[in-house]
Amino acid sequence: MKEYKVINPKLGFTNRIQKYEDILNQYAREGWDVKHIVPNSAMVILERDKNR
Repeated sequence: MKEYKVINPKLGFTNRIQKYEDILNQYAREGWDVKHIVPNSAMVILERDKNR
């Protein structure tokens, strides 16, 4: 079974790309995979196996 998480990170105005990368890497360390990035938005849908 899969579980999903929707995040909308607050990136601010400086170092946006680095902050976005850091956030995604932190979730990856927790076992999350990027399922979809919503166009024209910072919203990201993450997926991982529930019974890991």
